[in-house]
Amino acid sequence: MSIEIKMPALSPTMEEGTLAKWLVKPGDTVNSGDLLAEIETDKATMEFEAVDEGTIVDILVAEGTEGVKVGTVIATVAGEGEDTSAPKATSAPTPAPAEPTVAAPVPVASAPAPVAKAVAAPQSASGDRIKATPIARRIAEARGIDLATLAGSGPNGRIVKADVEAAAAGTSAPTAQASTPAPSAAPVPVVAQDYGIPHEVEKLSNMRKTIARRLTESKQTVPHIYLTVDIQLDALLKLRSELNASLEGRGVKLSVNDMLIKALGLSLTQVPECNVQFAGDQMLKFSRADISVAVSIPSGLITPIITDAGSKSISAISNEMKDLAERAKDGKLKPEEYQGGTASISNMGMMGIKQFEAVINPPQAMIMAIGAGEKRPYIVDDALGVATVMSATGSFDHRAIDGADGARLMSTFKELVEKPLGMLA
Repeated sequence: MSIEIKMPALSPTMEEGTLAKWLVKPGDTVNSGDLLAEIETDKATMEFEAVDEGTIVDILVAEGTEGVKVGTVIATVAGEGEDTSAPKATSAPTPAPAEPTVAAPVPVASAPAPVAKAVAAPQSASGDRIKATPIARRIAEARGIDLATLAGSGPNGRIVKADVEAAAAGTSAPTAQASTPAPSAAPVPVVAQDYGIPHEVEKLSNMRKTIARRLTESKQTVPHIYLTVDIQLDALLKLRSELNASLEGRGVKLSVNDMLIKALGLSLTQVPECNVQFAGDQMLKFSRADISVAVSIPSGLITPIITDAGSKSISAISNEMKDLAERAKDGKLKPEEYQGGTASISNMGMMGIKQFEAVINPPQAMIMAIGAGEKRPYIVDDALGVATVMSATGSFDHRAIDGADGARLMSTFKELVEKPLGMLA
């Protein structure tokens, strides 16, 4: 029986993608874990692997095809013993049935490093194939978890990475329904008006389309509340200088942003009421602060994640952030390195922006906007003086976070930055 290979969802926000390049052709024999194609998602160009072995019979979607819907059949594979002598001509994409016939291919970053092979799919006691993503199977095997005991929260009940990690942690994974944002109103068509002004038309990338859709959705469906504090930076700048002097020769140079990421991670740990996510008729309360850090890249904006930022040293955050930012600009981040996060931070201070209000990155419930540090008249020890001061503005989802709790988070963040030795304790 022929196996249909379908356009996978390589990120939670992906609805369609561009089939950038085929790495196989009709007649090629593939094994589990072999690379099949490169797909441009809303965040990066990703490679994906075969799950089953067999011979490529048909390539149904030509490389370079844009707007291929998730679930569309893009190729077929013949199993052992099947006739592969008469492949069909390449045709236009065809809609796929709701239930995939094979497990979704494994997304991996388009880095030159070797790709891990998928493990064999387990079966339930009744002999039926357990629907689970390859990464979920690998994690389960490594941690000794029986997939047959888990309920999947992915599409059509498929077990995903979050289900296995939740089982390992002894908690319940959020359901797919809970993490799905409420549908927004139909967008109003935008009609271009050039008014005869000389111009050129630039086609939007998948990333720019996704940014436009998600931020429009955020402003339309998430009630934002904004809270701003002025923070004196002199003590933090002094400590940063001393730490960098002590780290000289070790290849580590701490930035102000590294220290602010640490401060936000600690603040969310100390004010857990803000480390949450609104999910319809329930609330997700996170026990770890994973900070998404806004990074500008040529094609738009991406938010690599510093996991458990509150418990990491500032030097560890610095090294990790440097690596993530470099790979983000090269389009080589793995999905798990930019998907998720419990809160975000966006720093435009290095661009001279004094203060701004950031749009919440759904389904997160808060984002911290950092302005430039500048010399200002400031009350120091009950006397008017001059200090280096920055403005920080927290944007909060008012459905999940009360104003008083948001204010406590801002106050905690301010205290940590103004008395930075507390971040080293």
